[in-house]
Amino acid sequence: MAETPITPRAEDYSQWYQDVIAQAELAEPAGVVRGCMVIRPHGFAIWEAMQADLDRRFKETGHKNACFPLLIPMSFLEKEAEHVEGFAPELAVVTHAGGKELEEPYCIRPTSETIIGHFFSKWIDSHRDLPLLINQWGNVMRWELRTRLFLRTGEFLWQEGHTAHATHEDAKEEVLRMLDVYRDFAHEVMAMPVIRGIKTANERFAGALETRTVEALMQDGKALQSGTSHDLGQNFGKAFNVMFQNENKEREYVWQTSWGLSTRMVGALIMSHSDDGGLVLPPRLAPIHVVVVPIFKKDDEKAAVLEAANRIADELRSDGLQVELDDREGMKPGAKYFEWERKGVPVRIEIGPRDLEEQSVMTKVRVSELDERGKPKKEKLPMEDLGISIGKQLDDFQASLFDAAKKRLDESITFVDTWDEFRDVFADQSSRFVYAHWDGTTETELAIKDETKATIRCLPYESDAPAEAFQPGECVKSGKPSAQRVLYAKAY
Repeated sequence: MAETPITPRAEDYSQWYQDVIAQAELAEPAGVVRGCMVIRPHGFAIWEAMQADLDRRFKETGHKNACFPLLIPMSFLEKEAEHVEGFAPELAVVTHAGGKELEEPYCIRPTSETIIGHFFSKWIDSHRDLPLLINQWGNVMRWELRTRLFLRTGEFLWQEGHTAHATHEDAKEEVLRMLDVYRDFAHEVMAMPVIRGIKTANERFAGALETRTVEALMQDGKALQSGTSHDLGQNFGKAFNVMFQNENKEREYVWQTSWGLSTRMVGALIMSHSDDGGLVLPPRLAPIHVVVVPIFKKDDEKAAVLEAANRIADELRSDGLQVELDDREGMKPGAKYFEWERKGVPVRIEIGPRDLEEQSVMTKVRVSELDERGKPKKEKLPMEDLGISIGKQLDDFQASLFDAAKKRLDESITFVDTWDEFRDVFADQSSRFVYAHWDGTTETELAIKDETKATIRCLPYESDAPAEAFQPGECVKSGKPSAQRVLYAKAY
């Protein structure tokens, strides 16, 4: 890998993001397919790690995986008017197949509520069939005009949960439960603090009664929606005649939910933790936890150093770690360090002749403090019980990434009371997490967005926001009464 510099964040954040992706070999534009991307092996391995953890959490809450068709009859979308109106600008439509024009066009799924509603109507008949808890891992197509790798592409990978319940109370419990699954995943695995809340009517999912969200702060002060959970009420049940016989032998419509998270989480990961040196990965999502780099100058040192390096790599693998032994010839250690730092490997182990004599290794964590010479600190560790020592380094690194992100989030939060203050915060390209009063109308919400590009990210949970956010006041734009502050930011 050529030592191409990464554009500093402070100079051009957007270009920095693209540089990190390119040099970590995560993805690239498909080029021949407009608005789509190719996810390279290192990037896909990160998604697989996310997938594995989330899939475990879903199954622990009783959900089962299924797979539904990629193509959806256009008439299905038209059955739920608000739903089709919300997705109409993003639809990719198939009109010909087998050399003939289709009697009815199909759309490539932008989401699957309609096709799943159709099959729910076939599978559900009695209250004994409920709740029905389904999840699907797949791809969807939304014809985006302005794309950015991972964050917004025409085709992306995701999971979408779909459930049906006998009562609205049960459905609402599901909405809350799955939002908390996303929150826990973000905190425990991604090391990314989030704020839970409720979307405004203007921002909610098309066809839903209510949408709940988790919002994360990126290093440039913008927000990234990091998972949503929707109360669909009986809208899709009525559209697709999904009915059941209750315990009183009466027929009624089911109450449904849907919830989803996508490969934009890889983008969130990059922008939460990475630095001007390249990708930074929390250990719980790193495809490679440790890289072992053998160092020798003389041929008579080579065999002993390589033997020790292989032994260490095998021992760490037996401890459950993913380990790469970089014994490539004709490449200097510095070039290897550069490559693995760019790819975000959490811990590097260096071993040479002197280390063999001392029965120790030198380790370097991907993000570390500087020594007295201004260079990143390294730590000498004994070979004995090395797996325990490396495990502690990885756990400490995971915790330190969350702490740094939480500190950044807390320092970003700003309370604004006047329109002039609000505009100043969002002047030019600037963004922060801002708590400000809003009068509750879509008219005011859109006026604020038009003038500043800042959007209401959510009405935050009381447990996730400062107590003063829930005091009544006056709308920052209209001056009308406001029951509480809402969370504003520019967003990806």
